[in-house]
Amino acid sequence: MTAGPGGERLAGGMANAGAVFRRGGVVDRPAPANAAGVHAYLADLRERGFDGAPLGVALGTDGREQLTYVEGEVALPPFPGWVMTDDALRSVGQLLRRLHDAAAGLRFDPGAGWDRVLADPAGGPVLCHNDVCPENVVFRDGRAVALIDFDLAAPGRPLWDVAMAARYWVPMLDPESAAGKYPAVLDQPARLRLLADAYGLTPAERADLPALIEQATAAGRAFVERRVADGDPGYVEATARQGGWARWDRMQSWLAAHRDTYAAALLG
Repeated sequence: MTAGPGGERLAGGMANAGAVFRRGGVVDRPAPANAAGVHAYLADLRERGFDGAPLGVALGTDGREQLTYVEGEVALPPFPGWVMTDDALRSVGQLLRRLHDAAAGLRFDPGAGWDRVLADPAGGPVLCHNDVCPENVVFRDGRAVALIDFDLAAPGRPLWDVAMAARYWVPMLDPESAAGKYPAVLDQPARLRLLADAYGLTPAERADLPALIEQATAAGRAFVERRVADGDPGYVEATARQGGWARWDRMQSWLAAHRDTYAAALLG
């Protein structure tokens, strides 16, 4: 963290890089279009006993919002070994299940400005986080304890959120794409099975997961394409540095080629 005009500037993130500040127990950041809906959702989750997320404090008239600060560690790339252990992965699956269990049956405003580009195209009964990447998970003592940054939350099926999380935490990447960001030796099939076990997926959900991960990866590409088309400098630079759209083609081909391996690991 570095000092800034609004307090301590928090590191990490691409969309809001350099624009997120901490003042004591409050985080001040740009407000997404769905901020009012997210604040209501977070309050409802807390009423149901889910403490694994911040709470909304205020919505400003200047396009910014304030939320409670969650104490802990957030891993940034290149990811350290401690955030990619089996215990860390297991805790992510358990935290995500707790979120979905708390969210089950909660009513949400369908017109709250939910961003659809990373959302489940089939829609669904709960508000999914849709961006459960290491940068958005708070750890304490090596265990995931909270999710932050609900900017991309939108209605969907819980399994869609698991597929999105798998992309980052297994990770569901070809070796070239994973190099430099993740530890060198990670057993994808074993970690995918561990995530499914920790979350508690049913046999039917396990059978559907590999194809859904491919669909979620395509949604991730569409999200980046939109950011690049809008001229977002962070995404333009990152896309060029990572090899352009050939990287996304390579990831999608890798997933398709290993679909049966993943299915066997999940159902074996």
